[in-house]
Amino acid sequence: MPETSKTPVVVLTGFLGSGKTTLLSRLLQHPQLGETAVIVNELGEVAIDHHLLRRIDERTVLLGNGCVCCTLRGDLADELRDLLGRRERGEVPQFRRVVVETTGLADPAPILFTLASEPVVKNHFELERVIATVDAVHGLREPESIRQAAAADRLVVTKTDLTDGGELGRRLAALNPTAEVLEAAFGDVSPDRLLGGEPALRAVEQSELSHRHGDVQAHSLVFAEPLDWTAFGVWLTMLLAARGADVLRVKGLLNVGGDGPLLLNGVQHVVHPPVHLDAWPDDDRRSRIVFIGRGLDRRALEESLAAFQRAARQ
Repeated sequence: MPETSKTPVVVLTGFLGSGKTTLLSRLLQHPQLGETAVIVNELGEVAIDHHLLRRIDERTVLLGNGCVCCTLRGDLADELRDLLGRRERGEVPQFRRVVVETTGLADPAPILFTLASEPVVKNHFELERVIATVDAVHGLREPESIRQAAAADRLVVTKTDLTDGGELGRRLAALNPTAEVLEAAFGDVSPDRLLGGEPALRAVEQSELSHRHGDVQAHSLVFAEPLDWTAFGVWLTMLLAARGADVLRVKGLLNVGGDGPLLLNGVQHVVHPPVHLDAWPDDDRRSRIVFIGRGLDRRALEESLAAFQRAARQ
């Protein structure tokens, strides 16, 4: 692997009993997930015993498909730095992707903050995808499961062998309209569907302006005129400073005047470096921004951003 390339990180989250461990176990059986490092909070929680080849040390096991699995006992940044050093010294097999499995009650935001802010980590690793499992039997049960679903780029409805996941899938699409919703019985889903493709925002129709799940709402903002990026950055910074705890997710395709859009991706206070895409995903060149949060008013968001844009043009 070239030294200048960053190792992609996949965050796998989901509420207690939602099937994320089953999903991970099935994924690790695919050749595409070979040369993967897996970080879990407790090694015993991962149903991978039938893949074990040998134990490297007290917290690390080598899996039969070439993956290495480590127990997260402290800070994620420390674990990632340690893995990086051990790979460079040849103490663990080469890996080309890291999967971090959270606990069932975890808020993904601190993990994403570590990836975006810790100097060594962000220089060597980059977020590839946030995947959240939601089981079709119990749905979104607790505030933690809602935060996990709101943070995701891919939502996997599990246990569809026990009940129809169609209605839950529609609710999830309303809660998080930027995420693709997939179904998986017994964790059976292709890695290509979970990990493939550009991290582009799905088109948001103007008619889909607000969706509610309890006290959490998804709001879509659409702007026809190109946005001034500096003014937008100041506006978003001030919004997150004032209401960051209430903004569970923000994601958008922004028209800032280039050939392709600028991809915005944030979870709570964490906004990842924007990515310039080479081309638009469709013929719609409008800026489309989705906010998922509590107590947010779509009209107030729209009017305040418009005011910043008008000031920038004067």
